[in-house]
Amino acid sequence: MDEKKDKGLQGNEKIEEAILALQQEPTEELLAHALTVVRRRMREQGQFIVAVEPPSADVQEAVMQAAGTAMRLQAVQTSDGKKWWSAFTGFEEQLKGSGSVMSTFLTDIEQLFRMTLTAEGIEGVILNPWNRTLMLDKHLLRIILGE
Repeated sequence: MDEKKDKGLQGNEKIEEAILALQQEPTEELLAHALTVVRRRMREQGQFIVAVEPPSADVQEAVMQAAGTAMRLQAVQTSDGKKWWSAFTGFEEQLKGSGSVMSTFLTDIEQLFRMTLTAEGIEGVILNPWNRTLMLDKHLLRIILGE
């Protein structure tokens, strides 16, 4: 797939560049810059790619009845045992580390962040867990959302 064709992902390379700068020099200023770039993309109705878990057999029936409302985002567990949702700025990032084929879909950045804030047992969102990684806990998500 050509990223240029997907309007919702256009501009996300700015997020990757901001994360790269932060990785090279982890300062408060560069973190603030990265959060600002994410906020800007969110306000431009930008999108991320998220991975979803395939429904289990018992959920299959509910999914057919509710057409997609039973989708569960795939969570990754960090070494401290906390669970995070992962999101990707582009298809290249998504393909870098996945050993398996994932079911993915595009989601609105703001919608994902708001869902995360209300999700129990989820710490936040890890952007690009394989490479240009930025861990956005609920505190940082509130900052991005301007709350």
